[in-house]
Amino acid sequence: MKKYFLIALVALSTSAFAQEKFPALDKSPMDMSYCPANYPGLKAQGKPTDELTARVIYSRPQKNGRAVFDSVVEAGKVWRVGANEATEIDFYKSVTIGGKKVAPGRYTLYAIPTAAKWTIIISKQLDVWGAYSYDEKQDVVRTDAAVQKPSETVEALSMLFVKSATGSDLVIAWDNEKVALPIAY
Repeated sequence: MKKYFLIALVALSTSAFAQEKFPALDKSPMDMSYCPANYPGLKAQGKPTDELTARVIYSRPQKNGRAVFDSVVEAGKVWRVGANEATEIDFYKSVTIGGKKVAPGRYTLYAIPTAAKWTIIISKQLDVWGAYSYDEKQDVVRTDAAVQKPSETVEALSMLFVKSATGSDLVIAWDNEKVALPIAY
């Protein structure tokens, strides 16, 4: 009897797995960047150069021959700085952005891009899709970042932390635009 029960259980388990269908690869895959760069790898090797300061998790939309700004991303409108879920930024220690102290924690990163500058927004609003439910009352800080031109066109939205004299800059680039958000610590 136990033998038949076990065979039936295995058969049911196998058919349940056969019915699972995993989703296709997302057109805007999720990525993350650490400050300092490659922190988890360095930590695993016992070679971290600095303590963990920040991490950004974002989806990377592709240019795919499109004009990005003023087309895919509307000028003067709140944007989730990526695709799919709104971009999240974690601070592991107190930082200063735009002259305002930001406590350690998880936040959402938004931007209002224009031709000359992006207004970067750090928000307490969490676990949101896009910027559809953006709530200005949840803003922790807003600061402007001048638009620069990258040395070459950036196909997929990209973010990385670059050391600066006062901490790090979060560099965000896509298509023919790049901005740097100074983070002091």
